[in-house]
Amino acid sequence: MIINTIEVQTINSFSRLESLKEVYGIIWMFVPILTLVLGITIGVLVIIWLEREISAGIQQRIGPEYAGPLGILQALADGTKLLFKENIIPSRGDTRLFSIGPSIAVISILLSYSVIPFGYRLILADLSIGVFLWIAISSIAPVGLLMSGYGSNNKYSFLGGLRAAAQSISYEIPLTLCVLSISLLSNSSSTVDIVEAQSKYGFWGWNLWRQPIGFIVFLISSLAECERLPFDLPEAEEELVAGYQTEYSGIKFGLFYVASYLNLLVSSLFVTVLYLGGWNISIPYIFVPELFEINKAGRVFGTIIGIFITLAKTYLFLFISITTRWTLPRLRMDQLLNLGWKFLLPISLGNLLLTTSFQLLSL
Repeated sequence: MIINTIEVQTINSFSRLESLKEVYGIIWMFVPILTLVLGITIGVLVIIWLEREISAGIQQRIGPEYAGPLGILQALADGTKLLFKENIIPSRGDTRLFSIGPSIAVISILLSYSVIPFGYRLILADLSIGVFLWIAISSIAPVGLLMSGYGSNNKYSFLGGLRAAAQSISYEIPLTLCVLSISLLSNSSSTVDIVEAQSKYGFWGWNLWRQPIGFIVFLISSLAECERLPFDLPEAEEELVAGYQTEYSGIKFGLFYVASYLNLLVSSLFVTVLYLGGWNISIPYIFVPELFEINKAGRVFGTIIGIFITLAKTYLFLFISITTRWTLPRLRMDQLLNLGWKFLLPISLGNLLLTTSFQLLSL
């Protein structure tokens, strides 16, 4: 059987074209992920700089000013210094647990960003169980802290890991109940649907006004989840040891702080999505010119406006959490657990029952 040479060349060129399309598709699939990671990294650096500047202003002292203009490169300089420092591993500790612990803490929080909408249709994965996926993934982070404390072969580190896990479990339950109340109000667990449900009446359509008790409980629980003052018991500065990270050095030590700021940023974004209307303009649409209507697909200007509004609301919450750190005194461990189990848990349960009752009556 004789095959025409032209036909063979055509088949080869077609197969090469198909393989190039597959490679292009794989590369294009990673572009949104890399863009999100780059944006998150810049966001964390901005948070660190803002915290230093705001804390310096509150304490009436000079903040970072030498590394770059206004000290904006100070966080980058600190991260570079930690990257080149020696990683010391305890001789009698569990090397694998010691090394994996910080990575689990960071990766579990990074995965939470995949379900956050930054604008109209600007989301990595619009899932029907978006908010509960965030809660499920974020609950893995305490496992990494426990592994770090246990792998250090240090009783103080292990106790710090146990305290961090106890704190996280105590405040995850009220936080989950608040999220469940929002899902009942919005008739969906998708983050995009929750934002869309708040867009009807502009500023007055926010869940902040429909769930004021849940908002306060969510605020307190998210601060405790992020181990921010007045809830930073696992690594209190006045203690002789730094909790579960006592034995860590170099970049592994830095990963714990990266995880803390990542958690703070993702909590702020979820406050924006669940209670503050997400990317929507806070003015009823009947008063807004068509130019600013951002729910129309394919408009670059509308997408940029949506991202700007989301970040503005997020950094407003971040400002509140930073000022809280330098305003309130630190709680004791028994006070922290009493607040979680004896106050926030019954209040969040009552809020959920009230929300369920109103939803049943409205049917």
